[in-house]
Amino acid sequence: MTRYVALLRAVNIGGGSSMVMTELKEVFVSCGFDGVATYIQSGNVVFGCPETDEVAILAEIDRGIKQRWGRDVPVLLRSLDELDAMIAANPYLDVQTDHTKLLVTMLSGDPGADKQAALAAPPGESGTLTLLGRDVFVHVPDGYGRSKLSNAFVEKKTGVVGTTRNWRSVLKLRDMAAS
Repeated sequence: MTRYVALLRAVNIGGGSSMVMTELKEVFVSCGFDGVATYIQSGNVVFGCPETDEVAILAEIDRGIKQRWGRDVPVLLRSLDELDAMIAANPYLDVQTDHTKLLVTMLSGDPGADKQAALAAPPGESGTLTLLGRDVFVHVPDGYGRSKLSNAFVEKKTGVVGTTRNWRSVLKLRDMAAS
């Protein structure tokens, strides 16, 4: 049984994006997933599944969300092994110990290495970005709230749907998936 983390994009940030996490957990259980748990109110779900085809898993999640809420919600998926690789690959761990200033934007697909140049920080921005496969590592020494390196910036520059989590959340989700 493979352990996964599903990351829903733009959940509970206002407007019509509201989802109660207990209801989201019920949706995942109804999809037949095992050991389902949610983390904080921003659409993070940890679960087990014997299926290894990401497209099939995402289709099942999409079906459950549409059935419950009647709308499309972008969902990104990472296995425990992918989370471990992501954590090991973070190029900013040696330069920043404050995990609130380290983030990762997980993308729905690999935009290609040629997009790294497009991810150059705009003038006046103190933060930096590094694209590695389907993940964009973000270091914002002045804080994410003051940064121009938002999820929307990354999506625009890569042309790929993504969702951003701070490093503390990434580590917590990894621990949840491993237990």
